[in-house]
Amino acid sequence: MKRKVYIETTVVSYYTGRATRDLMVAARQEETRVLWPRLLSEFDTYISALVFEEARAGDSDAAARRLAAIEPFPVLDVDDDTTELASRLLADKAVPDEFPEDAMHIAIAAVNGMEFIVSLNFSHINNPFKRAEIRQSVESAGYICPEICSPEELMETEDA
Repeated sequence: MKRKVYIETTVVSYYTGRATRDLMVAARQEETRVLWPRLLSEFDTYISALVFEEARAGDSDAAARRLAAIEPFPVLDVDDDTTELASRLLADKAVPDEFPEDAMHIAIAAVNGMEFIVSLNFSHINNPFKRAEIRQSVESAGYICPEICSPEELMETEDA
């Protein structure tokens, strides 16, 4: 059975981004490009309407590349349970108030039973301190918290 994966918008942006001289960004782009074919074949990969909305924002050429990349993935629903969990993540300070969209990504994945959230947002989603706070908030609301990981971490987990 395929594992259920939610990809957050940063992953799409790195996958479709133009080449850069910034070594850290270039490495993350390469990790994402290596993972992408596996997201299409080895996982049940999902996005949300929020990913769609974020992907279509900004430069029209870049947006077109992002939208084409996410076209194959099913879109998860946002409902009252999702909104309620996102509000709880903000109230619990698991996600900063200034970033409600990050709370919504997490809530969408948790409410829809995703096993993994793949994110390159190391500020508000995918860092050890935030992951612990997020897990506590999601689980105290009665949901199983998806594992939050980078593309590299997901590949390493599956290769083991």
